[in-house]
Amino acid sequence: MLKRPKKSSSNSKTMKVGRLKTVVGWREWASLPDLHIPNIKVKFDTGARSSALHAYDLVVMRKLGREFVRFKVHPLQRNKRKVVDCEAPLMEWRQVTDSGGKRTLRPVIQTRLRIAGREVMAELTLIARDEMGFRMLVGRQAMRSAWFVDPSKSYVAERQILVTGIQKNNIRSGEEE
Repeated sequence: MLKRPKKSSSNSKTMKVGRLKTVVGWREWASLPDLHIPNIKVKFDTGARSSALHAYDLVVMRKLGREFVRFKVHPLQRNKRKVVDCEAPLMEWRQVTDSGGKRTLRPVIQTRLRIAGREVMAELTLIARDEMGFRMLVGRQAMRSAWFVDPSKSYVAERQILVTGIQKNNIRSGEEE
């Protein structure tokens, strides 16, 4: 006689059983260690496929037989005095449609993204975001394996709260601003 597999007690179809993700709010502090950016405020954007980093003064160059992109970043909102000079291998150029429907060709790099003690390799498109509220957007591709976004919360990442598909542990709102 064949036995049927037991049904999972989880009601979540988006999370695999036994896989833990860190709960984050819709906005958090992150770091980009490969780019020497220790702190940058990010917005988790579940409507965006790819992630975007504020970058300006972009220069594409050839180095060691590969294309690299050199650029500058203002990592802090409303602060143009703090500047970080960055350099990374250029992965590709990609057509990206922004929230207003405008398509732009952007350079893409890959770098480590660290939030709440979790780290992923993330593809970042580089675009001037001076007028935007956040210097960086984290899109679905980057957040997929590591973070669970609770849109009612802000700045909870440092609490290192883990969830399974079923249960959240004592999450408090860090709303501010």
